[in-house]
Amino acid sequence: MRTEYKMISLPKLNNLTPGLESTCLKLMEEAGELAQLIGKFRGLNGESDVMDEKKLVENITGELLDVAQVAVSMMFVLENQYNINIEDSIEHHINKLIKKGYIKSEGDHND
Repeated sequence: MRTEYKMISLPKLNNLTPGLESTCLKLMEEAGELAQLIGKFRGLNGESDVMDEKKLVENITGELLDVAQVAVSMMFVLENQYNINIEDSIEHHINKLIKKGYIKSEGDHND
């Protein structure tokens, strides 16, 4: 069984000068907007107006991409301001997921 990846390439924003704190706050803001839409999708927000499911899911997708963009922007901040090697960090992260059993390593064949 091969590990499945979703490769997403998002740009470094070049019209902003983000810092670690401002980017973190923006990430929380975008995550809140995503949670709000999911709450609406599940009827947890107490509002009586109902959005068409297709439109709602499209909006959720847009908010998720906003979260991803800010997370990528934070990675650029870590690289540029703190000399973090994101590629090494990704490799470490994947190894952590394998150790925790969230994904199987390429050598595992227990299907």
